[in-house]
Amino acid sequence: MEKVTLIATATMGLEALVAREVRDLGYEDVEVENGRVTFTADVSAIARVNLWLRTADRIKLKVGEFKAYSFDELFEKTKALPWAEILPPHAEFPVIGRSVKSKLFSVSDCQAIVKKAVVESMKTRYKRGWFDEDGPFYRIEVALLKDVATLTIDTSGTGLHKRGYRYLHNEAPLKETLAAAMIKLTTWDAERPFADPFCGSGTLAIEAAMIGQNIAPGFNRDFASEGWHVVGDQRWRQAREEVEDKANYAQALDITGSDIDHRAVELAQGNAMEAGFGDLLTFKQMQVRDFSHKGSYGIVIGNPPYGERLGERPEVEQMYKDMGEALRRHETWSAYILTSHEGFEELYGKKANKKRKLYNGNIKTDYYQFFGPRPPRD
Repeated sequence: MEKVTLIATATMGLEALVAREVRDLGYEDVEVENGRVTFTADVSAIARVNLWLRTADRIKLKVGEFKAYSFDELFEKTKALPWAEILPPHAEFPVIGRSVKSKLFSVSDCQAIVKKAVVESMKTRYKRGWFDEDGPFYRIEVALLKDVATLTIDTSGTGLHKRGYRYLHNEAPLKETLAAAMIKLTTWDAERPFADPFCGSGTLAIEAAMIGQNIAPGFNRDFASEGWHVVGDQRWRQAREEVEDKANYAQALDITGSDIDHRAVELAQGNAMEAGFGDLLTFKQMQVRDFSHKGSYGIVIGNPPYGERLGERPEVEQMYKDMGEALRRHETWSAYILTSHEGFEELYGKKANKKRKLYNGNIKTDYYQFFGPRPPRD
């Protein structure tokens, strides 16, 4: 198997960012759809995209796609796919499923039929009647949408937002993939100051440090496909060597985080240590109204409380006013704020230059972008 079709799943609204990351890795055959980015590449891409993609949720290997209006059709077309080219005889291969707007609406039945079809396909190839399933893990998914069945195998294992550094978090942690997306949607680069005045468990600051030093987000974790013979140890070794070669650990960074809650500051400091940035990032307890920085042309990125609970709303709205006053004292800075509060601009005291719809979990939010002047060229 030389060429594979991969699907990078994405949170709604981040598909274009994921596609840009895929292209930046050198893969050109890219198709963008709602919730996913599909592309064709050589097998080594399985390792590379798992290690490097910052804004994708997970990477799936596409085995086949076809219309299925009956269980018989689902069984026969699944059986005809080249499962034995991917699955070794001792593979562990559970099947999960979902169905949307399709005649085959019983997910449990679809899962059972796909499982049986894969077993029958492997029986033909391996000439055996029983599979122990005590080897490498291959999670198969059958996804039906408008009677089109897509069969994939998850290459990531744990979702890609699990970077391996955040063992500690607060009650509503910002997902690492969304944090990376928020940074990628700004004009920040490693030469400019970066500040998060609502740091929580430190995710934005840590993701910024990884971006600033070109450290692959998956460098510190394992993936389901590391044990797959179709990828092989050598390709994984080469991909990890590339990660190490491209990291710029010497890049100086000016990244600070602050929070009104001292417990959040302690969490952020602990996570920064776990990520290897303990001496590089600065966290301190501070209210947003006291925010100050001596640097110029910096970037503020924040995910403040939204005031979703009725009792919190007056306090949150006052905080938004304080934020606007504090950031207006930094005339050369740009600010990027994520919130679901529809009256944010009025409270902040300024109309955003641009807004973008993003989803923080199940919460529909706006990403308010206030552009400061560009730094002068050298």
